[in-house]
Order: sequence, then structure tokens, then C-alpha cells
Amino acid sequence: MHIGILTISFSLPGCGSLKEKRQRMGGLHERFGRNPAVAICESGELDKHEASECTLVIVATSKNKIESLCSQIEEKIQRTVDGRIMNITQEFL
Repeated sequence: MHIGILTISFSLPGCGSLKEKRQRMGGLHERFGRNPAVAICESGELDKHEASECTLVIVATSKNKIESLCSQIEEKIQRTVDGRIMNITQEFL
């Protein structure tokens, strides 16, 4: 079993409230939490309106499957989140 950790930092320019922040992040939990191999949480910048950090933990039988899923997740997030991705890090355990 392999574990991957994908951490993505966002800038949300012009975001004025935590409610707007949740709306602009666009339901990442609903999109990626349905996959039993993926767990997601907001891991940083919890009290800042104009920034967010999400961490996804991915479990699979091979590192290649994790890398493929990470790429799919990154592409989908770039298309759907109303904000700029500032940093993406991948870690494998």
C-alpha cells in the first residue's frame, strides 16, 4: 500500500469573508471526498479570507496510481476553484 500527500496553497484575491471563501473553494470536499481512496481537509490559513490551504491524502496500491490521481486532482482544481494556486507539494510515504 502506498500513501501520497498533496498539499495545495491558494490565493483568493478580493475574498471578503469566510463564507465567500467557502463558496469560492467550490465544494472540494464533495468533489474529491466521494472517492474512497481520497481524504481532504483544509489544513492551513483557516482564519484568512484571502488564502487557503488544502491537503489531500491518497491511498493506492502503487505509486503510479497515486501520481495519476494527483495529476487528475490538480487539473480539476485548476479548472474549478475561483482563485490562484500558489504552491503544490507532493509527498509519498
